[in-house]
Parts: sequence; structure tokens; C-alpha cells
Amino acid sequence: MINRDMSNKLTNLAKQVPVVTIIGPRQSGKTTLVKNVFPEYNYVNLEDPVNRMLAKEDYKGFFATYKEPIIIDEVQRVPELLSAIQVMVDEDRGKKGRFILTGSHQPSLQRGIAQSLAGRTSILTLLPLSMNELAEAGLLDDLSIDKLLLRGFMPELYTEGSRDPIVYYRDYLNTYVEKDLREMLEIKNLDKFLRFLILLAGRVGQVINLSAMSGEVGVSSTTLSEWLSVLEASYVVYKLKPYFSNITKQQIKSPKIYFTEVGLASYLLGIETENQVNRDPLRGNLFENLIVSEVLKSRLNQNRNPNIYYMRTAKGVEVDLILKKEEKLYPFEIKTSMTPNKSFSRHLLSFVEAEENAQKPRIIYIGQSYFQFNGVEYVNYKDLKKLLSD
Repeated sequence: MINRDMSNKLTNLAKQVPVVTIIGPRQSGKTTLVKNVFPEYNYVNLEDPVNRMLAKEDYKGFFATYKEPIIIDEVQRVPELLSAIQVMVDEDRGKKGRFILTGSHQPSLQRGIAQSLAGRTSILTLLPLSMNELAEAGLLDDLSIDKLLLRGFMPELYTEGSRDPIVYYRDYLNTYVEKDLREMLEIKNLDKFLRFLILLAGRVGQVINLSAMSGEVGVSSTTLSEWLSVLEASYVVYKLKPYFSNITKQQIKSPKIYFTEVGLASYLLGIETENQVNRDPLRGNLFENLIVSEVLKSRLNQNRNPNIYYMRTAKGVEVDLILKKEEKLYPFEIKTSMTPNKSFSRHLLSFVEAEENAQKPRIIYIGQSYFQFNGVEYVNYKDLKKLLSD
């Protein structure tokens, strides 16, 4: 079993608060994580119709059957159960680690936590596997960049006898559409929604124009905005916000779009083999997606706010990724090149010169790591975890 970087944070939080809630996309490994960290806890899954009915209709009978400490899986299926947990917690606020909740992040769950468990729970967000977790399990060395972009990082794809990635993501997408979307949205034409998803995959790492996309999809930009919000809330996509720099006021102010699971983006683009990945014109965008996701995972696994941004000016000055940490700005350029190039550092150096808090400009790429080349550090993408730790 692959050890998750979040395990220690989860253990420590359970000693500090009565309730710990783990949210994240479907099949990111939430259930496996909590069962592994808390093997002595009772466990109940609210996907089971009998358990769900008991929780909805007789919460006292539910908690008499499943005594604390308890793991309640897929708690978003019965969000009203959170009010009962609030009452139980308030009866003894000094008792810690009583409830471990997991759920796919949906609006109903978010509202329930805000209304019932404010001040009583800590929330962790678990995304799919990170490269560091694969490295710790001894699996990363044998994975080329093209294989990573094709397979992605969903835990099931790294178990013995797992499905082919193409079959897995097809089934994953069908499950997401059938279970989550039908509960959150009344989509009359699923073909149009899937068309929107495919168009988003084709715009990975780009600023999207919903007004322009509405004509391609055949629905209004208002509807697309609603769909995009739900995709973000359920951790299918991630919006990277712009950083407002001192370089110029003429900056792009819209977010860029990435998929939290790069393997799903590759599937939506119709990519089926490593050779196809290598030849695809969006290979660079997918690689950028992978790196942004890795930085996001690193921050969330440490229970930190992401604090990641990008910058692009109207005149073409661009920094792919900016990490803000302790008031310092760490800029990154992301390239699929295997060799350093003088032109790669131009925008980074302009950013560092203009921003007094910016430091340590780096190029994340596929080639060998170099401490310094033309004023910037070059870092192989597999060394990213060590870089973020430093």
C-alpha cells in the first residue's frame, strides 16, 4: 500500500479537534487513508442504502449501532447528520478525535460543515497520489513523463491488476456524471456537458473565454459558468488565479484552468498511448498541468492554503507559476525541454527584478538538474518534492 503524505497531519489533527473532515475528488484514496490511519475506529459507509436510511430517519439509532470513535464515509450523502454530530460534540467539547468524516466536496456538504461544524472540525483536502508518494513507494523511477501524463495519479491505477487507464477514466467519468452531477445540476443534455469537458481539456493551462465557448457547446455562458463552478467544487478542475505584479498594470485578470487529475485530461483529449502523448501538440500544457497539480498537492498535504498564482501581461510577459510562502514569492517556468535554454529565464529574471520579495527563480523541466544556468536554477520535475520542502 502507498503511504500518503497527509497521514501524519491527519493523526495530529485528530488529537486536537473532535471532528476531522477529509474532502476531495472521488477515488482519490480518502477511505483507504482513514482506515489505515485509524484501524481501531468503527466504520460506516453512507453509500449503503440501509445505513443511509438509518442515518436520515433515526440518527440516535444510527449512533447506537455505530459507536464512536467512528469513521463516517461519504457523509455528503446525509448532510443533515452533521447537525446531530454538532449536538454530540457540544456535550463534551474536550473529547478529541471522535468523528472522522470523508466526502466528495459538494455544495451541500460545504454548507453543512459551515452551518453545523464551524469551530468543531478541521478540514483536509486529499487529491490523487503525488510524485513524492510514488517515489516513496519505489514506483516513480520506472515511470517516464509520457507514462505519467497518460496514466495520471489515481490510486487504483497503481494497484496490482488495475484497469487500463483508458477504461478506468471512462468508468470514472461515467460515475462522476451519474452520481455527482445529477445531484448537483439538472443537466438536460449530457452530451453538451461532456463537450464542455473536452473543450476544457483542450484549453489546459490557458485562460478560458466562456462567451466564446458557449457557441461551441450550444448553451449560454451563464450555464457554462455554473458548470465550471460545480467542476471546481467537486475537484475535477482547478482555477489558478493571477498574481498582480509590479511589472505592469496591464495584466490578464482571469484564472487559468487545470485538471486536478492530468490523466483525466489526457483521456478527454483522446490520448491512448505514450507515443501519442509524446506527439500531441498539448504535451507541454499537460506537463504544466502535472507540475501545477503537484505543487497544489504538496500544499494541501501540509494542510496549507495553496497560495499559488500565475502572471501574464498584455505584452506577453508570463510566469507560469508563483508560490507565495512566508511573504516570499518563488517564480517557476515549466518547460518540456530536456536542455537549458537562455530564453527560458527572461521572464523569470524580469519578475525577480520587479518584485522585491521574489527570489530563487527556477525552471522545472525534463532534463538534468543544474544549480544555476544563466541566472536561474534548473530542476528536474522528479526533484520537485525536495525543492518544495527546501
